[in-house]
Amino acid sequence: MTHYLADESLLLVAGPAEGVLEITLNRPQARNALSTPLLRALVALLDTAEADEAVRCVVLTGGPRIFAAGADLAEMAAKDMQAVLLEERPRLFAAVARFPKPVVAAICGYALGGGCELAMHADILIAGESAQFGQPEINLGIIPGAGGTQRLTRAVGKSVAMKLVLAGEFLGTREALAAGLVAEVTADDACLPRARELAHKIASKAPLAVRLAKESVLQAFETPLTTGLMTERRNFVLLAGTEDRREGIDAFLEKRTPHWKGR
Repeated sequence: MTHYLADESLLLVAGPAEGVLEITLNRPQARNALSTPLLRALVALLDTAEADEAVRCVVLTGGPRIFAAGADLAEMAAKDMQAVLLEERPRLFAAVARFPKPVVAAICGYALGGGCELAMHADILIAGESAQFGQPEINLGIIPGAGGTQRLTRAVGKSVAMKLVLAGEFLGTREALAAGLVAEVTADDACLPRARELAHKIASKAPLAVRLAKESVLQAFETPLTTGLMTERRNFVLLAGTEDRREGIDAFLEKRTPHWKGR
């Protein structure tokens, strides 16, 4: 059994239990600011989870009051242009983006700047009623630097993205739901339980099918339609050769619960 250890001044980790690993950002004194050590620790946990067959889905949260209010400004202020050019943060965010298993984010309170960018790396966002999303870097004389101008625009469209990026305004939960940034809005105290419920449902599905389904959906944001369709078809054909596909069909015909092997 894989053991998950993390610096509790940065992250809390629980599980995996029934296929779900839960990671909580844990810098409440800094409003969960995304310092480089925190991102480094997060990537290390995800690397371990990727190799662990017991993990089928990850829940990412910042706790009941705040998700993450942005980058660590004290760390940022100490860097000149050369230091920013050479920093490892782009590599760390890219590593989060490459994580192949589903991630469900449970978001209460602020998800701003880097916090909003990290949230958008998740595959499904569940928002508590207090959640607010924004890319207010313009107020510091800078712009988003971890995908905010790109992922946000793909999620909510040009006009809403421009409002957040250029004016520094926030999106509340109802606006975020209407714009397609989040999948559901719940009461704050129901946000994490709902994310867990959804993660456990995903973890109960055929692991290879889940992994290739995530890859196929993400292609819609990366490639032209024809290329995305080719990826979808390739993955559909690959799954035709799996034991789980036969088990899924047999279980359906026999009116029983399938027993997935991940093969």
